[in-house]
Amino acid sequence: MTASSRRTTAARSRTAAVGAIAVAGALLLTGCGDQTEGGNDSGSKETASSSSAPLFDKLPANIQKAGVIKVGTNAEYAPMEYQDGGKIVGVDPDIAAALGKQLGVEFKFTSGSFDGLITSLNSGRYDVAMSSITDTKARQEGLDDKGKKLGAGVDFVDYFTAGTAVYVQKGNPKKINSIADLCGQTAAVQRGTTYEQALKDQSKKCTDGGDKKITIEPFENDTEAQTRVKSGGAVAGVNDYPVAVDLARKADGGNAFEVVGEQVDAGPFGIAVNKDNKELTEALEAAVNAIIEDGTYKKILEKWGAESGAIDKAAINGGK
Repeated sequence: MTASSRRTTAARSRTAAVGAIAVAGALLLTGCGDQTEGGNDSGSKETASSSSAPLFDKLPANIQKAGVIKVGTNAEYAPMEYQDGGKIVGVDPDIAAALGKQLGVEFKFTSGSFDGLITSLNSGRYDVAMSSITDTKARQEGLDDKGKKLGAGVDFVDYFTAGTAVYVQKGNPKKINSIADLCGQTAAVQRGTTYEQALKDQSKKCTDGGDKKITIEPFENDTEAQTRVKSGGAVAGVNDYPVAVDLARKADGGNAFEVVGEQVDAGPFGIAVNKDNKELTEALEAAVNAIIEDGTYKKILEKWGAESGAIDKAAINGGK
């Protein structure tokens, strides 16, 4: 989501919502919704019995015993994470598989609604959430989009970076060149992502400058937002840069969409971990650094055409 914003990107930014985070039974921007079991075992075939993995001893004892790290994701963000033949594939599952080899455990992905991932993590349903989630101070501190404290927040292990991108119908019939051109227009976006917040922020800039607000249409999933743009109901969609580029390249053989302008507000994607699980956070940081150093990380990003998001070193809570 640039996220976040999945997923800011939109991490889903998602450059995966924005300063809002759902914790301790309170949801980010909407209700948690049903968690769809799109279960996929993405990771190393090594289990807890193969304690010869180089970083196995760094894991918490309960995960060593289980041999599995349960991962919550929203598998609708190609190339970051998506469903293919019933299996969850993409950049994030491949990175998780590489981390699994370093840690000697299996990363098991389950797909659910994006804006319920952090709530489900803090309730114990998942050990981590990995879904193009943009690492932000608000999510770290458990704040909503107005700065109100909702809970304890989460820690992030940053492993990728992405910004917000605008995509339009092929041919760009409305001549949109940047997010600033959306004043007075309708834009589609996935709910609960940082790029939904990016649209809200831009809309305020529009009205503060004497222009018309952006009509923001948030959808439960990114596929619905894409359909809205394709049909002409919205002049543009906003998403994580790598997701938007992949969409423009592949949808209808490259004939449905195009990306306009440059990515903006680039920030880190992070693996979200419960704040009480410092041992797991530190183990994941070590594993990310290990796959960067041995070249596996670079090969994964090259495989998916996501080299623009590469980082040189993992960080814990590097988001602003």
